[in-house]
This record gives sequence, C-alpha cells and structure tokens, in this order.
Amino acid sequence: MLQQLALVALAGLAAATGTNPAGKAKVVNNCSFEVTLWSVGSDISAANTLAARGGQYAEQYTRDPKTGGRSLKITRDRDGLYTGKPQTNFAYTLDPDRIWYDLSDVFGDPFAGKRVQVTSSNSNCQSIVWPDGRPPAGSQVKTCTRSSDTTLTLCA
Repeated sequence: MLQQLALVALAGLAAATGTNPAGKAKVVNNCSFEVTLWSVGSDISAANTLAARGGQYAEQYTRDPKTGGRSLKITRDRDGLYTGKPQTNFAYTLDPDRIWYDLSDVFGDPFAGKRVQVTSSNSNCQSIVWPDGRPPAGSQVKTCTRSSDTTLTLCA
C-alpha cells in the first residue's frame, strides 16, 4: 500500500512539473572582450563574468514563482545592469511541456556589428539569428520542448 501511494505521488508530481526533465539556458562568449551576465527573475543573481573567446554560463530552466520567467541580462560593462548600459536579454519561461525563449536589446545594442544567435539542442526548434548584432523587426519569441537546451552565442 505504501509503495502504491508513493507511485501515485510521483505520478502527480510528474504531471504537475512536466514529464521531461528541464533543459538548460546557456551562453557562450566568443567575443574578443569579456561580458557580464546576471540571471534575473524575482531576484537577481550575482554577476557572472564570461571570459573573452570561450567564457560560458549555464543554468537549468526554472519557473520563477513570481515573474514566471527568467532573463539572462548581458552587458559589456561589469556594472552595466546597474548603470543603464546597453543590454542583450536572453529570456525564457518554462511551462509544463515547453520552453518559450526570446532575445531582445534594451538601452542600445551592445553587440552591434557582431553576429548573435540562439540555437537549440533540438534541431526541430527554431533559431534566433541577428547577423549584425541588432534585433530585426518582428517577434523573436520561439518555443521548444522543455528538455531541449538553448544556447545564446555572442560573436558567433
């Protein structure tokens, strides 16, 4: 009987959180300069410095209890989040079965002249590509299975 209750509880948990494990949001810095990244939802992470030519960051998708989503905010300045410097925002929202992701700039275009792209570990999911580091017109929102990783590559 106890085993049956445990199985029922696990089945309920799987239904509530989705049956597939959550993937990861990743950032790779291929630029010749370092960048700083903050993971922002209802809280703000400590600053993460991504070294030039290969610095990386990754976090497992989570659903923020207050905002629903998270945004990986990236600037070329170490204090850029707090000083209004140009930011590229790689945002995601985790649903039970899907991950929704988008890319946008605020306060300017920190990677103008550099290729920026978001790709997925799932070849069936759409990419976001900014050939010149500036957002094109139209919606940049894409969706994929929740278990798929998405990777933002700077200076791709």
